[in-house]
Amino acid sequence: MRFLRTAILFLAAVAGTGAFAQNISIATGGTGGVYYPMGGGLAAVLSKSVPGMQATAEVTGGSVDNLKLIGSGKPYVGFSMTDAAQDAFKGEDKFRGQKVPLRTLMILYPNRMHLVSVEGRGINKFSDLKGKRVSTGSPGSATEVMAFRLIEAAGLDKDKDLKRERLGAAESVNAVKDGKIDAFFWVGGLPTAAVSDLANTPGNKIKMIDHAELVPVMNKKWGNLYVEDTIPKDVYRGMDHDNRQATVMNILVAHENMDDKTAYNIVKTIFDKKADLVAVHKEAENFKLESQKANATPIPFHPGAARYFAEKGIKLN
Repeated sequence: MRFLRTAILFLAAVAGTGAFAQNISIATGGTGGVYYPMGGGLAAVLSKSVPGMQATAEVTGGSVDNLKLIGSGKPYVGFSMTDAAQDAFKGEDKFRGQKVPLRTLMILYPNRMHLVSVEGRGINKFSDLKGKRVSTGSPGSATEVMAFRLIEAAGLDKDKDLKRERLGAAESVNAVKDGKIDAFFWVGGLPTAAVSDLANTPGNKIKMIDHAELVPVMNKKWGNLYVEDTIPKDVYRGMDHDNRQATVMNILVAHENMDDKTAYNIVKTIFDKKADLVAVHKEAENFKLESQKANATPIPFHPGAARYFAEKGIKLN
């Protein structure tokens, strides 16, 4: 009995110190993109600001991997592009037969498709990719999803017309430097560290290939997920002109079973600590209340997130 009382007192004391923490994993992306540093910043502010919560960021292949991790039912929050999230929610494409019961926590920032080459590789327009060595993104990424759709919209065959590799942003940059590939697709925020690295490497003059004209073709097949957009020429060193490209929105998602209080606290903390996240990456400047709209995501909002936005005067229906 003395042992039992001691154990009960010990457990009560530990509980009082908050040692029984709520563990949350944040599924991010590769180290060369924006998801990973942003996820690390988010983990830090959640762990510091939400009582009892311990959050950690995980390196992943990107959106597709993140959505599958959420589908596992474990306590994950994930970054995703809306096109991959829609596929997961509907059980289509890479998620055929395995729907993921997702909910949107918030709209994040626009993800711009980069089609990157360097001078001397003979690539000046999209059709020049034919016969070239091209990375279409890592297997677990939404970069690959969107790259395949762009290639199809351009009338090319991803398997027959390209010598295709499946590399993440950092790996693609190294492969370009080493002469192993001629171009790569990457969809991410501005600036993406890996692309900046390539642009700043002596002996490599970056070439950003325009492709905005393919957006209407993609939207006709996949729904209005994409917009014609621009990467300004001052974003990456060596750009001769603004890059006309395709953009898709990023969202933060969770499993529908996440409790309302947790969802509310995550979203509230992101907006309360926005300055801390901007210090990690300036894309956090695009975290805006006015961007939270039901028609901006194909995934329903989580009730806990919706409650926070309602308190801020944002109606989602």
